[in-house]
Order: sequence, then structure tokens, then C-alpha cells
Amino acid sequence: MNERLVAALAIMEASGYIAPFLFILFHILRQFLFIPVALVCMAGGVLFGSLFGTLYSLIGLTLLSITFYFVIGRFPAFYHRLLRLKEKWFGRSAALTTGQIAILRLIPFVHYQLLNLCLLERKPKIKSFARASLISNIPLAFFYTVFGQYIKRFSPPILAMILLGLVVLFYLLREKVRVFEWREFFPSKQN
Repeated sequence: MNERLVAALAIMEASGYIAPFLFILFHILRQFLFIPVALVCMAGGVLFGSLFGTLYSLIGLTLLSITFYFVIGRFPAFYHRLLRLKEKWFGRSAALTTGQIAILRLIPFVHYQLLNLCLLERKPKIKSFARASLISNIPLAFFYTVFGQYIKRFSPPILAMILLGLVVLFYLLREKVRVFEWREFFPSKQN
């Protein structure tokens, strides 16, 4: 995996003016090379600096999500596999908010396309999906581009505090809905 990333970065560095376009395209192709999103965003910070690296990562991630929107229907096996994974991780009737998806995108081991599926279930129209995708990608692009180079230097207690903070944010940003079963709402008369 490292060799692929280093080779792609070397090509982008040598490409001059088309480097931003190659980087955005690399965001879309990265999933086929099995390179984590966080590494690509960190590479954007190294290649283009914090501001442009975040901007290019945000464009690439949003285009990736929009590509997912149009392509997922053509791959029913992958779609059903993601649905099973969603049910396993979040439960059958989980409806994650855009804020929760944004927080989960910050956790490196959460599947990016699984979160796109959760977003698609919540926002089925292309315009609302693209907007929610853009919003949920902002923290990911910003955090890993700007702070990504410093994560290696964090001690394990600091990393544990960051993950605990993300769990608390995930809980606070949940949709507050209480589901009543029929028998709770209308108790049956027992003689």
C-alpha cells in the first residue's frame, strides 16, 4: 500500500499544473487501490499545504460520494453487502444524521462507502445527497489534511481522549427518537 501511495505522490509532484486534477482523480481511484482516505488527505496537506490540500480533498471526496450515488444501483451484490454491514454495525433501523456521519468519517476504520450508504438512505435525492456529502466530508478533509502530519506524534492517552471525544460527539449528534411498540402505546386489557 505504501509503495502505491509513494508512486502516486511522486507522479503528482512531477506533474506541475495538473497535479490538483490528478490528486482529485486519485481520491476517486484510491478505493480500488485499497488506500485509506486519511492517508490521501494527509498527502494532500504535504503536497499542497493546508488550505489547498483541504480544498482538493473536499472536492475529491465529494465527487467520490456523488460517483457512489450513481454507481451503487448498478452493483446489487455490493449494495446488499453494504446493507448487511450496516445492519451488523448500526442495527436494522439505524438512521444516522449528517452530523453523526461526519463524526464517523473521522474514525479511520469505519468504511467510507458504508457511510455513503447511510447518507443515501437518509438523503435519497441527488441535490440533498450532494449537499450532505459535502458537509459530512468537511471535517474529514480538514482534520486529516491539517492535523494529519501530527497524529503520529500523539501519545496513546491523547489518541484515546480524541476517540472518546468522537464517541461523545457521536452520541450528542444522534437523532433523538423514541420508538413505541403497539402494546406499549395501547395496553391490552387483561381480565
